[in-house]
Amino acid sequence: MDPQDAARLLVVHADGRLIDASVRDLPRYLEAGDRMVFNDTRVIPAALKGIRAARDELGRDVPVDINLVERLNEREWLALARPGKRLRAGDVISIAETMSAEIINKRGDGEIALRFSQSGAALNDAIDAHGAMPLPPYIARRREADAEDRETYQTSFAGNEAGSVAAPTAGLHFTPRLLSELTQAGIERDFVRLHVGLGTFAPLKQQQIDAGTLHEEWRHISPDVAARLNAARRNGHRCVAVGTTALRTLESCADEARQIHPATGPTDIFIQPGYRFRATDALVTNFHLPRSSLFMLVCALIGTDVMQKAYAHAVAEGYRFYSYGDACLLLP
Repeated sequence: MDPQDAARLLVVHADGRLIDASVRDLPRYLEAGDRMVFNDTRVIPAALKGIRAARDELGRDVPVDINLVERLNEREWLALARPGKRLRAGDVISIAETMSAEIINKRGDGEIALRFSQSGAALNDAIDAHGAMPLPPYIARRREADAEDRETYQTSFAGNEAGSVAAPTAGLHFTPRLLSELTQAGIERDFVRLHVGLGTFAPLKQQQIDAGTLHEEWRHISPDVAARLNAARRNGHRCVAVGTTALRTLESCADEARQIHPATGPTDIFIQPGYRFRATDALVTNFHLPRSSLFMLVCALIGTDVMQKAYAHAVAEGYRFYSYGDACLLLP
């Protein structure tokens, strides 16, 4: 969608009322003094292409697609790679003339551990030079990431710390123009940070549901942001999370007295129906896959029946789902 703030917006009220609107209409549904909370993480160009050389004279070179998942240390990354069946520990994947990676081991769920030829800042620079934006599979199956995705799959307010392997997609709608219009309407904004992992979008496993936890992701809320949000809510204003990653960050840093505390470190919070929200009063989010942790989260916020009704309406009205799709505003 170009511009990205031209996306459609489905406004969903807790009583089941549904209003078809535009993302540019957001100031109409919020109030002066409300604070919008954005995730300002920066996406790494985590999609790499390489070649595993033939193992013998009769073999063939194998093209390899790599998606970085999680940094393990200064030189090593956990990654997904295709074709996984053609790879084994000890294989070296050549990515560029001065960049290669050795497979240390293969793990479950198609993951491999890679040791790169560079480390630290040099590795960061090499990934930035040779990587592409890690578009979600339902987009990547149709086309490869291009130079334009370097801009459109990165929020306009992304900070300087690259740590995510997927975009906080609700934030993609917020162009400088829309942010300016929200400011003019008296709607304040704050930034938290959660480095998004691919596990956010992975299908749920029964053991995760049983344990009530998800994969870990690193998050940060500063003392100043926590203080501003607590003060705004004491004064009757709302804390409006932009995206499920911002919401998970907020909720992981709040106590039972509904106070938000500064925090830095991992969280594995899993929000599902029955959860009592402590820090979030409204949510802007895109439409998610059914049977996912993200759909369970939105059902927890506004009710499963209401959310199912909203999704049925969105499908009937032709709303676009997922990363480059349309959005909804949930008002519990």
